[in-house]
Amino acid sequence: MRYLYKTFEMKKWAASFYVLILLFSVNSVFAQPNRNTQANDPVVQAIINEANNNSQLEQLGYELLDEIGPRLVGTPGMQKAHDWAVDKFNSWGIDAENQAWGEWRGWERGITHIDLVEPRIKSLNGTQLAWSPSTPKNGITAEVMILPLAKDSIAFQDAIKSVKGKFVMISMNQPTGRPDYNWEEYATEESLEKMKSERDELRAAWYERISNTGYNSRTLPAALEEAGAAGIVMSNWSRGFGANKIFGAYTKEIPTIDLSLEDYGLLFRMAEHGDKPQIKVTAISKETGVQPTFNTIATIKGTEKPEEYIVLSAHFDSWDGASGATDNGTGTLVMMEAARILKKVYPNPKRTIIVGLWGSEEQGLNGSRAYVEDHPEIVKNIQAVFNQDNGTGRVVNISGQGFLHSYDYVGRWLAAVPREITQHIETSFPGSPGRGGSDYASFVAAGAPAFSLSSLSWDYGTYTWHTNIDTYDKVVFDDVRSNAVLTAILTYMASEDPEKTSREQINLHIDPRTGEKAEWPTPRSPNRKGGLE
Repeated sequence: MRYLYKTFEMKKWAASFYVLILLFSVNSVFAQPNRNTQANDPVVQAIINEANNNSQLEQLGYELLDEIGPRLVGTPGMQKAHDWAVDKFNSWGIDAENQAWGEWRGWERGITHIDLVEPRIKSLNGTQLAWSPSTPKNGITAEVMILPLAKDSIAFQDAIKSVKGKFVMISMNQPTGRPDYNWEEYATEESLEKMKSERDELRAAWYERISNTGYNSRTLPAALEEAGAAGIVMSNWSRGFGANKIFGAYTKEIPTIDLSLEDYGLLFRMAEHGDKPQIKVTAISKETGVQPTFNTIATIKGTEKPEEYIVLSAHFDSWDGASGATDNGTGTLVMMEAARILKKVYPNPKRTIIVGLWGSEEQGLNGSRAYVEDHPEIVKNIQAVFNQDNGTGRVVNISGQGFLHSYDYVGRWLAAVPREITQHIETSFPGSPGRGGSDYASFVAAGAPAFSLSSLSWDYGTYTWHTNIDTYDKVVFDDVRSNAVLTAILTYMASEDPEKTSREQINLHIDPRTGEKAEWPTPRSPNRKGGLE
């Protein structure tokens, strides 16, 4: 009996071991789709080889960011960029055109030069804001004063008379030009807390000062202009060394300039001490009338399902404090390079591939909203949209944007991407629908499966997002190259997928603010007459 029992147990163990081996082998196959898919797919390998061995990114970056520079909607730089992109796509054998969707206030930046002339001489670091009115050719020389202090809006109507003929400072003076991380590294705990407390007090006092005028940051410059101010001086510090946010002016006749934290603080302290600083501002600009505004659209026609579409999406415009390198030059480069690679190694896609370089994203997703509104026949047949916007970093996050089955198809496509790229990416499926922030939201609102390829920070929010230092040297080309490979492979896989992507949406949660069920975002119409109404 003992021998028979042992023999039975050995056979049972051997059978169990065989089942375990079989299960492990099956699991291994599905646990390592990246390696197998890449090894067996010559197009994926060709994409990787072309991106690594024949990259055009640095040259494209030089031409777009250094030669053309910033791309503010309605400016010659924006038009030059649109024309350059069409020529570049055509040189790769990709059909492209600039599609008009609206009109914008035309404006052209000229030279800005700012000097302290009293009580000493110093050239100051600053620039005029977008759409700022021009100074006379020989500039304006005037005293600088701090925004008048008043107990309420009624008292301010009397105090505002003192601004006539003067440059008026309307920003809080920062108590330190060192970012918090610098304080946290070097300061004592007591000193750090003291600085933060003093800064909070100054911020509260300045907020009260502005509030007591009866105006806000948008309406105050116009009120000062009406009162006869010579110009507006501000400093929109980005809380990083040397970085300021550069946006638009709200004046119609007098210049609006932004100064570096350091030089703004110098003038502010001089004014506080009664030294009556004077500056000479030469800020030349030109109104150019009503200008058409465009999206650049490039197309690689599909062969089997030409009326189904994959859209490579990036906004083309920028603010013009620097050259718009990471917002959104890098997203533009990713989509252009991915299209170039695909045209070379996958010239006959099953589905049509569209590259959309959108205008006027910075003023409210206007270009992509116009495209969605003007092309419902395309939007209803979109297989996927891949959008990249937030900086130079490698992609680290992809959300399903609230599409219930997004895991099924995006997961299949990601399986073909090299492990060295996907190891950095966190996914959240099905996620929630994006309601703004970048152009993918325009497509999500219309029910099209659109996905944001969200990047690693590289201190984007502090140092390059809308700042005066968003320049070529901030681009990390290894990360941009990784994103081009990712985008090209996702596009190839979406094109080849035998299934049409599902648009079924999740049941949205209860909004805690209203107590009611949240609603899917709805499409919004673009502003087609920017700065003209």
